[in-house]
Amino acid sequence: MTAFSVLLPVYAGDDPVFFTRALRSVSTDQTLRPDEIVIVRDGEVSDEIEAVLDAAIKGTATGDVPVTVVRIGHNRGLADALDEGLKACRYEIVARADADDISLPERFATQIPLVVGEDAGEPLDLLGAAIQEFESESGPRGMVRPLPTDREQIRRLARFRDPFNHPSVIYRKAAVARAGGYRKLARMEDYWLFVRMLQTGSRVANLAEPLVLYRIGAGAYQRRGGSEMLRSEIELQRALMRSGFIGRGQGLRNIVVRGLYRLIPTWIRRPAYRIMVRRGRSGA
Repeated sequence: MTAFSVLLPVYAGDDPVFFTRALRSVSTDQTLRPDEIVIVRDGEVSDEIEAVLDAAIKGTATGDVPVTVVRIGHNRGLADALDEGLKACRYEIVARADADDISLPERFATQIPLVVGEDAGEPLDLLGAAIQEFESESGPRGMVRPLPTDREQIRRLARFRDPFNHPSVIYRKAAVARAGGYRKLARMEDYWLFVRMLQTGSRVANLAEPLVLYRIGAGAYQRRGGSEMLRSEIELQRALMRSGFIGRGQGLRNIVVRGLYRLIPTWIRRPAYRIMVRRGRSGA
């Protein structure tokens, strides 16, 4: 089986308990374990998170899967953290993970063969999967967030919203580099990268089955709104228009529709998001 890395950023705002669980989910829990985990510490963190990093380096938190910690002195944001982490990844194939989500045990065993093109399939540059919301492992699981599986449907959906669930993706470093790598765009770094990967001819797909549990704490939908998110939304749409991926009319429509979503009260935002997810299943 082809060797691969896991890239996982962590910062001061992450919960050390969730971080520990996320690490275990991408190492000891996996039926196909990674060959290394690269953790990017984006700025100073709590003593509790430092303790988890120490346990990861020693192998006690990851079942002896090798761990490299890239330490950034001050918080530089997700785009810089991921770019630094990619430089440290030794392998061409990289699986993304976040510090508060849980990768299901069959995730890598399911995705990696498809990325490398085993069984005479076409190798992929980027492969995502559905994710499923949860608040507590002991509680019921929530909504499944599937996305279109076909490249053309993915490309159509990308004109309106992110066509990949970012904690679920596995990609090739060369394809990311060809697209120009991560670029700063607050909370939109992944979406902007994925669009540029589509523009540079990356072979992409999504799996319909959920392979990651996506934690939605009390503030999950609140963080999707506000003036900062609106500014990021406008910046993203301008970037999409400048790149030629969408026209001016589509960009203005997106600013109005998606901007309104950023400004509505949180109690309305949650059901509104569920409507968008249902539409996204068909690439609508």
